[in-house]
Amino acid sequence: MKRTRVIPVLLLKNHQLVKTTCFKDEVYVGDPINALKIFNEKEVDELAIVDIDASNKPAPDFDYIGKLVSECFMPLAYGGGVKTIEQARKLFALGVEKVILGASAFYQPDLVRGIAEEYGAQSVVVSVDVKKDWLNRSRVFISNGKKNTGKDPLEYARNLESIGAGEILLQDINREGTATGFNLPLIEEVAKALEVPVIALGGAGKVEDFGLAVNAGASAVAAGRLFVFKGPHKAILISYPSAAELTRTF
Repeated sequence: MKRTRVIPVLLLKNHQLVKTTCFKDEVYVGDPINALKIFNEKEVDELAIVDIDASNKPAPDFDYIGKLVSECFMPLAYGGGVKTIEQARKLFALGVEKVILGASAFYQPDLVRGIAEEYGAQSVVVSVDVKKDWLNRSRVFISNGKKNTGKDPLEYARNLESIGAGEILLQDINREGTATGFNLPLIEEVAKALEVPVIALGGAGKVEDFGLAVNAGASAVAAGRLFVFKGPHKAILISYPSAAELTRTF
């Protein structure tokens, strides 16, 4: 039986690798190319790279993304600033296997549908970032967690599935980078209602958290902090669980 995918998520800003906590407090953690080389050596299942500053620009930095793809020997998903089908085509032509959409999926649902129709649903991932609003309701936020869409996560994810999203990258903003564990009730609620895979993200502090997320219904698991920091003082160390650790976990 095929093992559950375990996906490092790397955040880019100005061609640098950064890590955030609850979508704030950026910390520089190294050179993206060096990180890719380490993950290559560790035979990572799949890698996601998200440029957290790209939404403020007219288009993704295709030249730099091409450099990243040339160094990456595993399936690569890219997110950040993808606003048109033409931009998605350029990314696929560079060798990106999946495009991750965030705000664009909210404002332009036809973009999700168009990518899915042209390249297959498996090629389009939509990020669903969730936190509580002032009434303590779980709502989908976009634009790096700054804008409340007013959408209920379950209803929003169902709609994304209906228009062609092949995977949902589900993240609790308030757990991102905290190492306090995944939001298991949220994962369970969304995963049970969908046919497409749900990737759990946000809060992993130890390998055992991955198993809990899968038990809650996640089809794949992802993390950032766990793969770039070591120990309570957050010493920078690019790492990935061994095959033995993952076998015990799943």
